[in-house]
Amino acid sequence: MDMGLVNMAVNFKQATTMADISTAILAKALDTGRDMGQGMVELIDSAAMERSVNPMVGGNIDVSV
Repeated sequence: MDMGLVNMAVNFKQATTMADISTAILAKALDTGRDMGQGMVELIDSAAMERSVNPMVGGNIDVSV
């Protein structure tokens, strides 16, 4: 067997493995982003629920300089 062909096969396998790893990392990052977004939506919903029960809470900010 030609060594050039063997080297090509090894390089192809390494490139395929790196592409698989990159895809897995990207999928994990997308899952994390989705979960964080869902958490933000839940936080906003809970704040809206608090405002519906106590409409005056959080409506004003007292500032002294």
